[in-house]
Amino acid sequence: MRWIYLAIVIVFVAALIIFIFQNTQSVDVSFLALGASLPLAILVLIVYVLGALTGGSLYALLRQSVAGSRAG
Repeated sequence: MRWIYLAIVIVFVAALIIFIFQNTQSVDVSFLALGASLPLAILVLIVYVLGALTGGSLYALLRQSVAGSRAG
């Protein structure tokens, strides 16, 4: 089973490297009064990390809420 996980990680990393090399053009991003120009691959990475953090936080909050309601 470990080899399957390793193969999945290798395929994911290969796809990520290909994506980075194919998306080097800069894009303009603005939010409220802030603005930046950065490569598309970096922007996608930032959005992915922010989504993972918020999704993980929401999952932990819901899990804690369910555990608290069962205990009380």
